[in-house]
Amino acid sequence: MAKTVRLEPIGEETSIQTNGNILSVLLKNELNVLHECGGRGMCATCHVYIKSGMEGLSSPSRRERRTIEVITSANNNSRLACQALVIGEGVVVELPSGTYVSAIDDIESLIGTRAEQNILHPLDGRILVEAGKLVTRSMITQLQDTRTEVTEYLNHASDT
Repeated sequence: MAKTVRLEPIGEETSIQTNGNILSVLLKNELNVLHECGGRGMCATCHVYIKSGMEGLSSPSRRERRTIEVITSANNNSRLACQALVIGEGVVVELPSGTYVSAIDDIESLIGTRAEQNILHPLDGRILVEAGKLVTRSMITQLQDTRTEVTEYLNHASDT
């Protein structure tokens, strides 16, 4: 049986099959949400806030709780969209403001421009480039280091 989920700040309601994850809803609605770890609950790129209806979601797993603990912008309403299964009605999801790093090439094209929104670290959600700040070549080095860090983290996590 389908459940209804509300997406904020776009104010759109969408349906999802019971036990479907929030990430599938976000992707179905063409929202710019990454899932760098492939939906394994090991990165911060699908971090969302549950504005209401937390009781309409599955309980967080141990892995999800550990991942959320390192996200700098996390709070009591934080969930990983890839791990949160919709089991009831009344779920309202809000995306964090900003975009997570995905491709260095995309960022290189922004050198010399101002970031339209915060650019966020994919493991812990900290702000790498603030909205309105100039994207500089030195930011590329920082972002490349971040990409290496994410790759190493995911490779290590796959080994354990």
